[in-house]
Amino acid sequence: MIVRSLRIRALRAHTDTSITFAPKVNVFHGPNGAGKTNILEAVHYLCLSKSFTTSNDNDVLRRGCEHLEVTGLFSSDGRRDVTVRIVFVPRQGKRIFVNGAPLARKTEIVGRLPVVVFSQADHALTAGSPEERRRFLNNILCQERPVYMDDLLSYRRTLRQRNELLAKMRKSPAASDAALLASWNARLIAVGSRVVAARQRFLGEFAEFLETAYREIDEIGERPSIDYLGIVHSNADKNDVESAFRQRLDGTTRREQAIGRTLVGPHRDDLIFRINGFKVRRYASQGQHRTFGMAVKLAQYAYLQDRLSEAPILMLDDVFDPLDARRRDAFLKLLQSPKVGQTLITGADAGIFEQRVPFANLEHSLQKVEAGSVSQSSG
Repeated sequence: MIVRSLRIRALRAHTDTSITFAPKVNVFHGPNGAGKTNILEAVHYLCLSKSFTTSNDNDVLRRGCEHLEVTGLFSSDGRRDVTVRIVFVPRQGKRIFVNGAPLARKTEIVGRLPVVVFSQADHALTAGSPEERRRFLNNILCQERPVYMDDLLSYRRTLRQRNELLAKMRKSPAASDAALLASWNARLIAVGSRVVAARQRFLGEFAEFLETAYREIDEIGERPSIDYLGIVHSNADKNDVESAFRQRLDGTTRREQAIGRTLVGPHRDDLIFRINGFKVRRYASQGQHRTFGMAVKLAQYAYLQDRLSEAPILMLDDVFDPLDARRRDAFLKLLQSPKVGQTLITGADAGIFEQRVPFANLEHSLQKVEAGSVSQSSG
């Protein structure tokens, strides 16, 4: 999958910007605040119906503008072209059109245009809260399996309704409805167990991709691994997960009623990243954090490419400056190889890339971004 062209109207720094892309490495360079990241945001918006920097569409809309519109022309690995257009109007919502036809649900776009993003904010993936690692899991699995996304959305709805009931029971214990709570428990267990089982299945399959990606960018020979920390700690089928989920809910019912929210389930699970058996979050150096994060994203890319038979668009937002020269060389060499398709990269210093990417080759592109305007660099 590649994006061939893009038009951005009223998205952050861009008033009306048109961009064409090369099929391999595309570098956008310029000062901070010029609108480099916004280009990647716009592509992500088309691929997954949302920005990768915010969940609020109003934050993406350029100040003083009444609506935003993004249109992109994509080509699949099967050489089929597809045009996607998204229009967002505050207080009216967002509409998505594929080849001119409106989608009934925004979620229908997910998985059609696979994309992987790695940014400096992804340091939180290895060093931050469990929410960041759950978001990583959900991003991959929603793109790979539409049924997972359906289960995840159903789980979130059920969780919200169960929490509303628990909050009412906390305020008025005398009005507690055990039968209604049991009903929500059954629904939460059924849907949540499918979510957990899918995550554990994925991690079992993902391990090989992670080890391969780690070797691509680091020659030290460290061994990465990921453990699932949640309702069950080992690879279990849905029935085992259901049984464990039910027992955990039974054991926390009184406490949940006392505080008014659900304390057990996939919404509280976590991933434990390890290098040679040691926890990355606790023991890894800054260099190891960066290497592990890069490897996870490259493994995500390879996994989606394998499962979808479609090379995702790889977007790297301002991640090269912190890297040492050895890792820069290894990473950029990999991006120019047949193992990776199209890459969109942002960075302040064009020199980092000019020394390592042959921009005279039409497979690659170097473009300068200034105040929401994009122009071709000489390279």
